Amino acid sequence: MPGFYFLLFLIIIIVASGLFTVKQQTAAIIERFGKFKSIRQAGLQLKIPLIDRIAGRISLKIQQLDVIVETKTKDDVFVHLKISVQFLIQSDHVYNAFYKLQNPHEQITAFIFDTVRAEVPKLSLDDVFVKKEEIALAIQRELKEAMLDYGYDIIKALVTDIDPDEKVKIAMNRINAAEREKTAAQYEGDAQRILIVERAKAEAESKRLQGMGIADQRREIARGLEESVDVLNRVGINSQEASALIIVTQHYDTLQSIGSDTNSNLILLPNSPQAGSNMLNDMVASFTAANQMGEAMKQANLKKKNK
Repeated sequence: MPGFYFLLFLIIIIVASGLFTVKQQTAAIIERFGKFKSIRQAGLQLKIPLIDRIAGRISLKIQQLDVIVETKTKDDVFVHLKISVQFLIQSDHVYNAFYKLQNPHEQITAFIFDTVRAEVPKLSLDDVFVKKEEIALAIQRELKEAMLDYGYDIIKALVTDIDPDEKVKIAMNRINAAEREKTAAQYEGDAQRILIVERAKAEAESKRLQGMGIADQRREIARGLEESVDVLNRVGINSQEASALIIVTQHYDTLQSIGSDTNSNLILLPNSPQAGSNMLNDMVASFTAANQMGEAMKQANLKKKNK
């Protein structure tokens, strides 16, 4: 009886050793005496104990491989590119994926290096940043074509990072800063030019209005003097005496105005009773000389024309 129980126990152990489970999104490869036998999918599976063995398990999930590639651009700048490749093993090509490749990650990495070092040297550093999507598509296309026969389907290839040499990055930052300073200087120059132009326009308008004001002022003064002379003429004072009286009055008004302003500078003016008369005579003599000179010039021009 003890031998029977021992035999039964041994049989149970052997049968139990033939049972195994395969997880979801996983495939198990079964070999019999070292030769491929079958592929088992997810669930509870049975193999012949002591004859069959599980040679390996392969994940059917989407996997990601990150590779950093150092290469040189067209303008002789060394850069490090981080490439992320997402791939999966096709469920109907598990045999090829397991038996045909010794190390699939190394194989994918080699294809990535080959593609990147073929594409990037054609581009300048600036173009590498701009055309990283094209680089990623080239990697995906080359990998998909090369790895499909081995059961690997390339889902996506991404260029996730572009890292130039540290000195190059410093130089690029300096160039960018210089460009921004140049643009800022141009804007400041334009603003100053506009300010100068507007200030000149405002000054010109101010001068124009000031001239109009002075002209209006002189016109009103002349009209007032004319009215004053007319009033004095009506009371029997001739024009010369009236003009002398007005000039004397203006002279003393000016002295009074200067004296009332405590902040005025020193001005020397004649203060004798004859000052107004002398000023009037000087003005009349100046006007007479100017008229004579004008008549002489007209006569000279007429003689030239007649000749």
